[in-house]
Amino acid sequence: MEPVWIWSDSHYYHTKVIEYENRPFYREGFPDIESMNKLLSKNWREAVKDKQKIFHLGDFCFKQNKQDVERIIKNQPGYKILIMGNHDRCKSVKWWRDVGFDEVYPYPIIYNNFFILSHEPVYLNEHMPYVNIHGHLHSNKMDNENYVNVCVENINYKPIDLNTIIRRFEK
Repeated sequence: MEPVWIWSDSHYYHTKVIEYENRPFYREGFPDIESMNKLLSKNWREAVKDKQKIFHLGDFCFKQNKQDVERIIKNQPGYKILIMGNHDRCKSVKWWRDVGFDEVYPYPIIYNNFFILSHEPVYLNEHMPYVNIHGHLHSNKMDNENYVNVCVENINYKPIDLNTIIRRFEK
């Protein structure tokens, strides 16, 4: 099956997330957003091909300059889908589409009738036949196998193929 890529919480241009999450991007002892941004973009380009879907599950960036955000998104391959996170909601769906996302959702969606794609984890009980793929928690994880945290800290700062996640649930 054609890869469908997914990740969350890239936080482009966010200096403080390097400190908060102990991300490995420092130069001379100081947080280095330039090296973080470059590695995230490089990893995106290496994983995703032109026609492949990539879901970003929110908190894309902290940059308010539309041209800088547009430069990042439009220079990346793939059909880009944003599920807005708490830090993305300061901009409109239209703003995010204008800077280069092909689809933008301000709320969780159900993908392939089984996966709930969201920024924040959503409540699931034992009677719900879903898996929640989410971000927001960074290096923390939910204590339940029906939750998959795809924050970049958990997936080596690279988009992960949804097929890899599906294989975990085929057993």
